[in-house]
Amino acid sequence: MAQFYFRYGTMNSGKSIDILKVTHNYEEEGKPVLLMTSGLDTRKGVGVVASRIGISHEAVAITEKMDVFDYVSNMVVKPRCILIDEAQFLNKQNIYDFARVVDELNIPVMAYGLKNDFRNELFEGSKYLLLLADKIEEVKTICWYCEKKATMVLRLLDGKPIFEGEQVQIGGNESYIPVCRKHYMNP
Repeated sequence: MAQFYFRYGTMNSGKSIDILKVTHNYEEEGKPVLLMTSGLDTRKGVGVVASRIGISHEAVAITEKMDVFDYVSNMVVKPRCILIDEAQFLNKQNIYDFARVVDELNIPVMAYGLKNDFRNELFEGSKYLLLLADKIEEVKTICWYCEKKATMVLRLLDGKPIFEGEQVQIGGNESYIPVCRKHYMNP
């Protein structure tokens, strides 16, 4: 029986390297896998899953209007698993489509992403993943400033924390750092 997984963590928790590792394992065993990512993430190009340690892999870019269920059900060779990076950027319909893929096509879906943004609010995709996922797992990392578990993300502008602005701003270590609650409240 297929299940819907949501693996979330802050920036720098290793989500992308984990998804690339799982993709590699499926491919090495000769099992078809579908790697997907949000079309909003353009750091390494559209449709590329990339880890900060330098490993990357081509993926299908998910757009806001994409009918994911139709895309998967029309595939000639069905994947044994679907892996999604940057799932926080997906919309409600995308998440519901993936739930249908699990329930109606019996294909496991593993979504990876951030839970909350730099304002400490849920992303739309994460909200619906938390509601619909069969299994929810945290990918852990430590606070940039101390040894506690990081649960939040600080957005930086010229090295200083900011708490206002557009929810989505694509960036890496130059823009975001993982922090614990204490250092989010008092950076």
